[in-house]
Amino acid sequence: MFSKSKINEPGPKGSDSDTSKGTDAAKPAGSDFKASAPKAKPPASILSSDLLITGNLKTTGDIQVEGQVEGDIRAHLLTVGEGATVKGEVVADDVVVNGRVVGRVRGLKVRLTSTARVEGDIIHKTIAIESGAHFEGSVQRQDDPLATGAKKMPTTAAPEAKS
Repeated sequence: MFSKSKINEPGPKGSDSDTSKGTDAAKPAGSDFKASAPKAKPPASILSSDLLITGNLKTTGDIQVEGQVEGDIRAHLLTVGEGATVKGEVVADDVVVNGRVVGRVRGLKVRLTSTARVEGDIIHKTIAIESGAHFEGSVQRQDDPLATGAKKMPTTAAPEAKS
C-alpha cells in the first residue's frame, strides 16, 4: 500500500528501474518515479554576501542573492536577501524581496517582505506587500507579466539615466 519501502528496494535490486529506463540504475533511490525525475531541480544558486557581480544573470533555476548585483536578473525563483542589493531589472516567476532592489520587478508572484526596499516599478500577476516594506514606484497588474519581459522599454516608462 505504501511505496516508501519500494523507494529503498529498487537501488539494490534494480528490477523496477531497469525496465523503465536503463540509466535510472545510476540515479539515487527515490528518483525511480518518472514524474519526479525530469522535474527535479538543483538547489538554488546562492550568491554570498561578500560577492559583487557586475553583469546580467540568466537561469531557468533559482537564485538567492545575498550580495550585490549590478545588472539584470532572470530566473525561475529569485530571492533577494535582507542585506542584498540588486540594481537592474528583475524578471522571475516568483520574486521574494527581503533586501533592496533598484529597478523594475516583473513576476507572476511578487512578495515584498517587511524588510524590503524597492525603488522601481512592479509588474505582476499577484503581489503581496508586508507592513513595513518600503516601495517607491508604480504597480501594474498583468495576466502575463513575463511575456512583455523581453521588451525592455515599454512606451509608457521613461528610461533610467545611467552615467
